[in-house]
This record gives sequence, C-alpha cells and structure tokens, in this order.
Amino acid sequence: MTYPTSEQRQTYLEIATEAALSAGAALKHYYGNLQQVREKDTPGDLITEADTASEKIIIELLQRQCPDLPIHAEESGQISGAIDSPFLWMIDPLDGTVNYAHGYPMFSVSIALLYEENPVVGVVYNPYRDELFRAAEGAGATLNRKPIHVSKTEKLQDSLLTTGFAYDRRQTKDNNYIEFCCLTHKTQGVRRGGSAALDLTDVACGRLDGYWERGIQPWDMSAGICILREAGGLVTAYDESPLKLQNGRLLATNHKIHSQLSQTLGSAKGWFMDYYKS
Repeated sequence: MTYPTSEQRQTYLEIATEAALSAGAALKHYYGNLQQVREKDTPGDLITEADTASEKIIIELLQRQCPDLPIHAEESGQISGAIDSPFLWMIDPLDGTVNYAHGYPMFSVSIALLYEENPVVGVVYNPYRDELFRAAEGAGATLNRKPIHVSKTEKLQDSLLTTGFAYDRRQTKDNNYIEFCCLTHKTQGVRRGGSAALDLTDVACGRLDGYWERGIQPWDMSAGICILREAGGLVTAYDESPLKLQNGRLLATNHKIHSQLSQTLGSAKGWFMDYYKS
C-alpha cells in the first residue's frame, strides 16, 4: 500500500472520529457507575468494564469500515488485518483509567492511524468535557472543529508544563521524581494530569507549553503526537533525537522551549545533587 493521499487521510480521520465519539458515549454511560475495577499485572494499572466496552465499540467499527487494516488495541493486543500492511490502527479505549475509576474527569479515548509507525491521523476525545481533538497529516489540528495552535512561550522559566509517572515508579529509581522537582523549580509550574493523550492535546491547543514522560506506550501517545505536530509543536526523544514509539520517552513542546527543556532534563540529576548539598 502506498502512502495515503490527503483525501484518504481525511476519510480515515472521519472514521476515527465516529469511533471515538461512539466509544466516548459508552464511557459517559459507565462514568460513576462502575461495577468492575481490577488491577492488571502491574500495581496501579487498572482495567474496568468501561475500558472493555469502549474498545469493543472501536474495534467493531474499524473492522467494519477498514477490514484490511490491522489494529493494535491496549487491552486486546494485535488484531489481524493484512499482516504485511504498513498501516496500523493504534487504540487506547480509555486513557486515564485510574482517574476514571476515581471519578476524576481527566480521561479520553485515543485513536491513531500509523503509516510505517508514523501517526498520520489522530483523534482524542474527552467525553466529560465534550472536547474533540482531531488532526490528519498536512491538514492542521482542531478542537471541536476549530483550528488550534501551540503557545508562543519562548523561555522555560515562563512555561507551564505537564508530566506523568509510570506504573513501575515504585520499583525503579528512574521514576521521573528528580526531573519533576527540578522543573517545578525552574518553571511556573508542572502539572500531572494522568492522561498522556490529553497532556499532548493540551500542549497542542496552547494550554500548556511542554510535556515529558517516560514509560508510556504507543497507544498512549500516537494520536496526540499527530495532533500536536499539526498544531505546530515538536515531538522527539528526551535528547531531541527522532522519537521511536517503542522507546517510551517522550518530549513534546511548543517548539520554542524544546531545546531548553531537553537540556534541563539532561542536567536534572546534577541540579538535584547540588540543590540538596546547599
């Protein structure tokens, strides 16, 4: 299959939008009415009947509309389409399950279409706030059908950032605590939202200036990456090298503070040692 044309990307965007809105309706239905909440293999990594219902809706719609395209969903794993296809639907049916299970309204549906591991379509929907973020490569990004752009903040010291902490934070010293302390000290603040997809879209629409996190999965970030790029943002690895979705370390900004944030992440441990010596 050749690279999708702009018309094809728009068609896939509409399909992803329909799936996200339908899944979002299921999340609204279960919100505050959960009967089943359990941990998966890692402490703190939850799954609910809402995750399962949302994923089922998305998979059934994508299989009906695009039967030849393979799907990777967070809970179901790889679902076969054309095995040798360069395309892959990447689905997170409920990003922010811990928030959702506690009744905290920071959660979303995230659906991306990858072509050779590059997100070319992305949809993120927050059903609680009824906010629909969409993008297709080359067509810009929107929030509820209106164009969005990243912020114009130029200095790290003037920025408001967001980050997150992986489920393995209790088992590893590489847990982002030092980086969080350092950047809280060097910026106007660091928030912790609990949904990587919404963290990325908040940078895309200028509410936040940058986001970094380790230990995140491709389904957490693929759609948000497409949206942020189309809104004028930059996404790389921590060291500004090209991002690999399997790497799990993401640096995403409004472009203007990108190098400043990368350099500060690289020097955070040294800053921490010096700060607590004084």
